[in-house]
Amino acid sequence: MRVLVVGGGGREHALCWKLRQSPLLTELYCAPGNPGIAQVADLVPISAEEVQRLADFATEMKIDLTVVGPELPLTLGLVDELAKRGVKAFGPSMRAAELEGSKAFSKEFMERHGIPTAPFVVAHDAAEARAAKGRFGWPVVLKADGLAAGKGVIIARDEAEYDGAVRELFEERRFGSAGDRAVIEAVLEGEEVSFMALCDGEHALPLATAKDYKRIGDGDTGPNTGGMGCHSPAGVLAAETGAEILERVVHTTMAGMAAEGRPFAGVLYAGLILTPHGPRVLEFNVRFGDPECQALLLRLEDDLLSVLASGARGSFDVRRLSFRKEVSACIVLASPGYPGKPVTGEPIRDLDRAGSLPGVEIFHAGTLTSEDGELVSAGGRVLSVCAIAPDLAGALRKAYTAAEAVDWPGKVYRRDIGRRILEKTQAPGS
Repeated sequence: MRVLVVGGGGREHALCWKLRQSPLLTELYCAPGNPGIAQVADLVPISAEEVQRLADFATEMKIDLTVVGPELPLTLGLVDELAKRGVKAFGPSMRAAELEGSKAFSKEFMERHGIPTAPFVVAHDAAEARAAKGRFGWPVVLKADGLAAGKGVIIARDEAEYDGAVRELFEERRFGSAGDRAVIEAVLEGEEVSFMALCDGEHALPLATAKDYKRIGDGDTGPNTGGMGCHSPAGVLAAETGAEILERVVHTTMAGMAAEGRPFAGVLYAGLILTPHGPRVLEFNVRFGDPECQALLLRLEDDLLSVLASGARGSFDVRRLSFRKEVSACIVLASPGYPGKPVTGEPIRDLDRAGSLPGVEIFHAGTLTSEDGELVSAGGRVLSVCAIAPDLAGALRKAYTAAEAVDWPGKVYRRDIGRRILEKTQAPGS
């Protein structure tokens, strides 16, 4: 099969790495890709948001399957454009992708279909936002309605911070048009967990669980990012809770989307918080999480290409997915200044040595090759250093050893990924 992967981050590197292992694969392309992806796929110099050019390429090259990594091309209708041309793709239509493209739509959808989530209001301007001040107590969460690369969330701990957040969203336009509306919701307490499922429009194949760490700093401090690390399994999700999420969230969402004329095919990602009253949905995404995808694909035993191709045809060829019993972990190495304005162009060396450690895989995200042939940083999140081992402690030890071996003095990374989970499992009586 000829396959095109759209995107150029760590998630897409992991997808290409896994797809390359399929015996069904004949040719693998990635647009636009990155230097790491170039080791396993042919790069195509088309950016992920250039819907028409991507569709032209897929048509001309007789691509059998397009796998869309990032959310932006999905919300721009890439899957719809490919379908018009008879090209199969794994990912939701533009209407279905609104689950991620609009926080307001997502919350109102959950309210319509009884999917458990936090109490909320939608504000269309600064006046409406100020009128909602104090409604949910403190702290409170303000979310930009549109896509903001995982950074459109502000937590206000008091009235002063709330007023500042309203100014940032509606008056200073920090998130541009993504902040035309905002969701204001109550803060929920509990452990966060990522629950993803592959969907073919009618059926769902749940992936193994994962736990993502969004804040930039140790101890969950500092601003939100696209994700600074993760591990799989999540380590906080009981089997019966997973079954409840599959039924009350995933299946209910698929049925609701179908009933509203937006049948969902692709990756349905529910970001949840495990409260004392049960799981609650914080947000929906409509693609693989990043960095959860990297950790999950290290554990996936199935032929990913076969599964995605059958899903794109409308019916999965397996009833359940199989995952290795081992635990995987991922440490994200970011540029100084991230998630604000990252410092780029810094040389990165010794990747081959760091990646040669047993059980370690390093996926590129924000890298490029300089004119003199040197690998340099070129974004906020730059590398995903992943490892697999019999237990979480072992996976983290391998991943951190590899991360430290990367010769990049400016690298920024959290040093406490998985620590709280380890402390809970090692505590007396746990």
